[in-house]
Amino acid sequence: MTQPLDIRTTRRRYVTVCALFWLPVGLGIAPLILLFTERGMPLAAVAGFFAAHSLTAAALELPTGGLSDVLGRRTVLAAAGLMNLTALTLLGLGTTPWVLTLGMILMGAGRALSSGPAEAWYVDTVQAHSGPDAELRTGLARGSAATSTALAIGTLLGGAVPWLLGLGPDIGARLSEATSGLALPLSVPILLGAVVEIVFVSYVLAALREPPRPRVTLRDVLRGIPATIAGGLRLGGRDVLVRRVLLTAGAVGSALAAIELFTPGRAAALTGAPESGAVLYASLACAGFVCSAIGSHLGPLTARLAGSGERAVLVSLGAGASGLLLLGATATSTGGLPLVVAAIGYGLVYLGLGAAGPSEKDLLHRRVASSGRATVLSVQSLALQLAGALTGLAVAALPPGPLPWLVSAAVLLAGALLWTRRGERTPPTVAAARQPHDVSSC
Repeated sequence: MTQPLDIRTTRRRYVTVCALFWLPVGLGIAPLILLFTERGMPLAAVAGFFAAHSLTAAALELPTGGLSDVLGRRTVLAAAGLMNLTALTLLGLGTTPWVLTLGMILMGAGRALSSGPAEAWYVDTVQAHSGPDAELRTGLARGSAATSTALAIGTLLGGAVPWLLGLGPDIGARLSEATSGLALPLSVPILLGAVVEIVFVSYVLAALREPPRPRVTLRDVLRGIPATIAGGLRLGGRDVLVRRVLLTAGAVGSALAAIELFTPGRAAALTGAPESGAVLYASLACAGFVCSAIGSHLGPLTARLAGSGERAVLVSLGAGASGLLLLGATATSTGGLPLVVAAIGYGLVYLGLGAAGPSEKDLLHRRVASSGRATVLSVQSLALQLAGALTGLAVAALPPGPLPWLVSAAVLLAGALLWTRRGERTPPTVAAARQPHDVSSC
């Protein structure tokens, strides 16, 4: 790449990559568990499949972030797409536990590989064009909005396609017969996601241009990744603002864990049946993604109105905590006005989290140099996942009712209060000097 891409082109390509990557994920949200049970898998096996996914993603989160900083953003992002392509194909056509487990493991690996490279590519390219003080928040907000929109659209399509196929006479039976039982109507959204992954990989290889990196051997890669990871962790430990972003990610993970853990059961209780509850939950998930997209789109405006990125994060997370409080206050209600209040609270959580994201990312990228950017993003993702898992275990042990929601609201509010004081300003050159260098400079 002889000339850096202009800002408008960079934003457009980043938004497209975000949408293409997350659309297949959305397509699988509604049908995946139902597909597992349709294949005859018991609930214990289904839980094991998702545990394999989560453990793989957590174990590979930091090493794959370092890999992106060493080998390049485009290479690792394309590898993530290939992992997901293989995973979705196995999940859509697999009929045995070991094939489905392998598919979930590969999907977890793809999730870990994708954590950071696209965002790091966007920031690297914008700063190469306009310098370290380039405006980042608008593009990051549009990328977050595209992610949420793709998830919302995918969730609707993933739930609607099997239902539409079921309207025709014997379509499901004919599909199963034509594929010797490999493909079912519930498989179709998953396989559509695999097709989108082909488009994603092709687009990444064609559109995400970056400066050529020096050739490295396997020994160089293995030696460079630990140093990069260590440098990213050290930065998170000593830089006040980076530490706040990481702690905030943990608070956000706690809020999302409560939403994902308690909303499906409440939806089923409201409708009176698990099947209709699943439809209601899919609709709520789609609405949540839409609210998140709106919040992300409003992120730059929130920062301008609040006066700074730090205040924007404070206000946005405070709004999300207020939404959790509303959900807690109406936890035992079954109809009327309390349900309207609960719906407002649900939307407010996602709106607040979406609005906080662009400002957090903007603040983070101004403190992290390119050589360790993807690694720090992986640390942030790992903090969100681990805090979410721990909070899920903790609140699940509490008696049902308002208390679990109030605990999650308190955690998110604590994350918001971290931003009541402004972090010290470190010039970008100083932050860069503290970062680990890539393999070419070792």
